Amino acid sequence: MNSFIRFHLLLLVFFCAVFPAFAQAPAVRTPRPSQKASVMQTIGVTDVTITYSRPGVKGRKIWGDAPAGAAPGSATLDDARARAKDAPIVPFGHVWRTGANEATIFEVSDGVLINGQPLAAGRYSLHTIPTKEGEWTIIFNSDAGQWGSFSYDEKKDVLRVKAKPQMVADNQEWLVYSLDPVTDNSAQVNIRWEKVNVPFTVEVKDVKALTIEKARASLAAAKPDDWQIRSQAANFALQSKLNTEEAMQWLDQSIKIKETFNNVSLKARTLAEQGKTAEAIAAGEKAIQLGKSANANARALADMEKLVAEWKSKM
Repeated sequence: MNSFIRFHLLLLVFFCAVFPAFAQAPAVRTPRPSQKASVMQTIGVTDVTITYSRPGVKGRKIWGDAPAGAAPGSATLDDARARAKDAPIVPFGHVWRTGANEATIFEVSDGVLINGQPLAAGRYSLHTIPTKEGEWTIIFNSDAGQWGSFSYDEKKDVLRVKAKPQMVADNQEWLVYSLDPVTDNSAQVNIRWEKVNVPFTVEVKDVKALTIEKARASLAAAKPDDWQIRSQAANFALQSKLNTEEAMQWLDQSIKIKETFNNVSLKARTLAEQGKTAEAIAAGEKAIQLGKSANANARALADMEKLVAEWKSKM
């Protein structure tokens, strides 16, 4: 092998070794003028997460009419590089990223209702079209990887709903999303910036039914010797008065795997509610025995002893 070929082979080996190292080097992280934030709220068993960046008012005009000569239609004008000095940050009638930097991301772990309209579980970019008067348009778009609204494509919209803006007295310097108030099956999303708040509702149609559905999936994936998950699922269903026959099957499976004070006590209380007093007494006495052997919670043990005595008095 002559020196020319040897040199180029060595050079090739050098570049193969060095360039991957450069490719894997971490990027330098620097502060952003509009810093990243996120807010998460669980509604029942459904997680709602909003990830966004927070622009500041900074003495600027936030809302206003689009500048003269702006392109027709609702295409975004949210480009600081092309914005005239006195133009509003958010022109009415045009798509807004409703944040800064990357598109705002709205993610739900299960299907929900947005202002009463269905939105499937998934990850969406969130955009709005503010108006000078009347309701805003809230947009959920399937392209969750875009920068701002610059590549926004209306054809990729999954859902559009209307929301009525509210004028407030105090100034909110930095854009903020919040989820408040919250109920057992809903949360209100508030988009708050400057002196405007735009609320819309996220609702889980049937929290209990969804919980049972998820419980079935968890049980299907559970290990054969996992008595706890079967007991937990049965406990929720029985307390909620849902699918009691199926729940009793889960409970019996749990007891078959391992008898404990908790799962046998649950069966005793359920049998009593079903009017099966003799069976409830037998299960209750078994639970008390298990509880004493396992040093169960003294108060729970005393409560079971009291219940068994009450059941016996009815015989």
